[in-house]
Amino acid sequence: MTLGNTIGRRILAICAVHQITLNKLGSICGITQSTLNNIVSGSSKNPTVATVKKVCDGVGMTLGEFFNTPEFNALEQEVK
Repeated sequence: MTLGNTIGRRILAICAVHQITLNKLGSICGITQSTLNNIVSGSSKNPTVATVKKVCDGVGMTLGEFFNTPEFNALEQEVK
């Protein structure tokens, strides 16, 4: 799994926990729904840290909390 895919899955998990749609998350975070859809669908291969930070700010979590999951910890190193 790639970093972009893992970020997309994490965003969907956050929506599920907060029982909100991507559209609602976008409204809360100040991100367009199309940007979130591109991240979740995998069209956006490398979402920016700024975008992830907006998601975190919108749902009241830190970047550390966002990335502190088994899925992120299991990602293979991309630079070898």
